[in-house]
Amino acid sequence: MDNIAGRKPALTWVVHLSVVVLVALWLLPTLGLLVSSFRTADQISNSGWWSAFSAQERQAPAIRLEGEEQQQGATYVIEGTLFPATDTTLTAWGTSSRAPQAYEPGQSVDLDDGWQLVVDDRGLFRLSAPQSFEGERLPRVFTTATTPPEFTLQNYGNVLSGSTSGAGVGQAFLNTLTVSIPATVIPILVAAFAAYALAWMEFPGRALLVAAVVGLLVVPLQLALIPLLQLHNDIGIGKGYLGVWLAHTGFGLPLAIYLLRNYMVGLPKDIIENARVDGATDFQVFVKIVLPLSFPALASFAIFQFLWTWNDLLVALVFLGTDDDRLVLTARLVNLMGSRGGQWEILATSAFVSIAVPLMVFFAMQKYLVRGLLAGSVK
Repeated sequence: MDNIAGRKPALTWVVHLSVVVLVALWLLPTLGLLVSSFRTADQISNSGWWSAFSAQERQAPAIRLEGEEQQQGATYVIEGTLFPATDTTLTAWGTSSRAPQAYEPGQSVDLDDGWQLVVDDRGLFRLSAPQSFEGERLPRVFTTATTPPEFTLQNYGNVLSGSTSGAGVGQAFLNTLTVSIPATVIPILVAAFAAYALAWMEFPGRALLVAAVVGLLVVPLQLALIPLLQLHNDIGIGKGYLGVWLAHTGFGLPLAIYLLRNYMVGLPKDIIENARVDGATDFQVFVKIVLPLSFPALASFAIFQFLWTWNDLLVALVFLGTDDDRLVLTARLVNLMGSRGGQWEILATSAFVSIAVPLMVFFAMQKYLVRGLLAGSVK
């Protein structure tokens, strides 16, 4: 009875639950990063992103009273406001750090020398005394206030324009595009020709070349960084975009050739043989038949290569250096964390800007990713 048609095995529900958990583990941090990128620095430092849509109660640093005194009869008065924002609601206040919530809004408090202080729920204060305040040090006030949710686009303006003392990632964003797009297109072009040759052309040593490509998949790229950089310096290209394009091409070719060759081998043999009987050359067969039919595999590798080059830090630092005019996004984020680790709003916005393009590329081409990876698995 366990194998009755139409009944799902119990393991299916375990798989579904595991997928839901994995999606939640990936989605929740991304959602938190997105929400934090629109929040102000004060709200990020005082509450989590999950409470961004509700009013926040926080204790502000001590505020020293200040203002112009006015004489009202025999009494000297200083009036003003503690909060620049009118939508902030005071819930408690105090004049000592040991009791920052000692008084309620509107409560009048007697201080030393006959001074009286009252603070209402809007943060308006009135300090009065029988003598002038000139030369006197005015008291500090500790406040606990409720502020409404606040969102701003200023974080993105600061990040993209670089108005926060050079913290902008606008130039780094363009630099990353300059690296990623050619470093994705060049390996695909080279690998497509090589994959066709290994799949459909007969020549001596083809099996050894396929074995060499598979062997190169397990070689760590870190082993080749320094020798490759020395080679670039010897031939005169040094550190620059050409060097990083060639480096990414070399490191990405083994996987590209392996994926595309396995896909092309699974294409219908009759179509290619009929084209050759009709007089088509290998180049015509490749351009007019194999290449259009291999689009899912090409798109699959394009996703892998683009995500790798976009998120790369090591290769970019080795072959581009640390100059600001050629710094990529990942290196810019490292600098932000190293020098301005307290500016969480800048870090959250920069991080979300850096993942926005890979997310769009992945969701736009994910159907080709699945088709390309599963090609040839079922005959």
